Amino acid sequence: MQRVIGTIIFIAVVFAIDLYVFQGFKVIVKKWLPSSYRSLARFLYWAIPVLLLAIIVVRAVWFSDSSKNSYFIFVNSALIGLFLAKFIWVFFMLTDDLIRLVRYTSNQLVKPPPAKHISRSDFIITAGFFTASTLFGSLVYGIAKGAHNYTIKKRKLPIKGLPKPFDGLRLVQISDIHSGSFWSKSSVQEGIKMINDLKPDLFFFTGDLVNNSADEFDGFKEMFSDIETKYGSYSVLGNHDYGDYVRWPNKEGVTKSENLMRLKKHHHDIGWNLLVNENHVLTIEGEELAILGVENWSAHRRFPKYGDLNKAINGVENIENKLLLSHDPSHWRAEILDKNPTIKATFSGHTHGMQFGIDSKYYKWSPVKYQYPEWVDIYEENNQYLYVNRGFGYLGYPGRFGFLPEITLFELQSV
Repeated sequence: MQRVIGTIIFIAVVFAIDLYVFQGFKVIVKKWLPSSYRSLARFLYWAIPVLLLAIIVVRAVWFSDSSKNSYFIFVNSALIGLFLAKFIWVFFMLTDDLIRLVRYTSNQLVKPPPAKHISRSDFIITAGFFTASTLFGSLVYGIAKGAHNYTIKKRKLPIKGLPKPFDGLRLVQISDIHSGSFWSKSSVQEGIKMINDLKPDLFFFTGDLVNNSADEFDGFKEMFSDIETKYGSYSVLGNHDYGDYVRWPNKEGVTKSENLMRLKKHHHDIGWNLLVNENHVLTIEGEELAILGVENWSAHRRFPKYGDLNKAINGVENIENKLLLSHDPSHWRAEILDKNPTIKATFSGHTHGMQFGIDSKYYKWSPVKYQYPEWVDIYEENNQYLYVNRGFGYLGYPGRFGFLPEITLFELQSV
């Protein structure tokens, strides 16, 4: 009952925003379109979101697996994009209406008062329209051009006390595959080719293989099994891998625990060493480097704390150089930095750079920075490093604008 009431309230709010923005839309239509096209424009203003919403409702009611359908993802994204654009426009219209209210109030003090009607500001309404259109256009561009525009980031990791045999070791990291969201297999295949072209000695994957269900990865196992390394591939689980965000059992009768077992088997089948609060010791020329992996551990309440760093360290306490795979970057400051100085570098993901923002050499911005102090790229304190990967895939919004999908190549350096 609460869900029904919540849905009704949400629809009412969306309709109120649509109706309010429509007043500004009529100003734009009148100013920019010939009279013969105005009726059509007003019709499309209401018809497009109603059609998109109808498709979503139909799929949600009659097709329980619609969340795995790429067409559904596009429709959902289009509706959300339109809503966000209108929401931005609302701020401009509120500003205009506030100015009109002040002018109206001041006019009432004049004797005799002038005409009561105060027209909307063409400039403010037009500015709002173009700002909202720019946002929507950016989202569309991010889908068409950004979703699979894989970029290679190269970083050097100077590690104090790293044994000489590991100097120059090439390590490739990707994170947040979210295979249930992919809509272009050929593009994913190209991304994997880019990984192999880097000729990595080690490969790290730092969690979120799927959105919710292990079967999302079925069509991609062969692709990712093609990743080749000299010393092995290592992986951990992310918050989405546990199936915490959907109901179980699913329509096939698969339980939550069975789903997790299937997902872990995927890692094994493609040749990845899944580290579940475990470690592996890499030995080269008699020197040792410990690779640790923990389950998802977050300092934020809404994400799980399944990870156990003490278990992961067990047995390798005396190895002076350790690398850690931990999905959530908040783990670094909470349990690793200063508390475990032999963990020289931590590799994370999770944030995606929110898939939208400004990502340049000189300035980086995304709304996610207000939730995570360490949210993208490299951080260093007291000779300990954290790298937050931008992610290989995408979730929800099937694209990326600014923060493109990332393949990271690290070169370890002994200092």
